[in-house]
Amino acid sequence: MALTFYWYPNCGTCKKAKKWLDDNNIDYTSIHIVEETPSEQAILDMMNKSELPAKKFFNTSGKSYREKNIKEKIVNASNEEMARILASDGMLIKRPLTTDGETVTVGFKEEIFNHTWKK
Repeated sequence: MALTFYWYPNCGTCKKAKKWLDDNNIDYTSIHIVEETPSEQAILDMMNKSELPAKKFFNTSGKSYREKNIKEKIVNASNEEMARILASDGMLIKRPLTTDGETVTVGFKEEIFNHTWKK
């Protein structure tokens, strides 16, 4: 199954991940994370499949995260509440977000992509 690659074209990390996918001839569909932000349910599904803490889905270094004081809002938030917040603004989501429908990676680390997406 082809990957779904949520990215922001101006993001350096996203560009590195895209280059890795291209260099490794991996089939994917790229989706602009701000123009087509994943739904609350899609984010919740990815959270559950990733086995990562929900807070790892936040772009903590982003301007939106700081300006909206998200750190304070998610201290005691449920996964559902965090998914709702993330779905409200694609810039809050840590990028790139990559999934094949079963497996999910958040961000880009070459060793994780090698292990997860290189078949």
